[in-house]
Amino acid sequence: MIPNSIIASGVVIVILGLIFHLQGQSVVGPESSFMYSNPDWITYGIQIIIVGLVIIAFGIIIRVLRRINS
Repeated sequence: MIPNSIIASGVVIVILGLIFHLQGQSVVGPESSFMYSNPDWITYGIQIIIVGLVIIAFGIIIRVLRRINS
């Protein structure tokens, strides 16, 4: 149960990072947003995506190790 929660959290973080990245590139979001067309948020979005992917990998590793030990 816990690995699934970790993986789901990672997926949500990846999605948020993607949204932030796209807002920084002026693809999505309202033009009045402080993130819109802001190059900093392009970088922040990529960093957030990487963190989300690491969390997903951690959840998968826990799931695999639990199956091996069962």
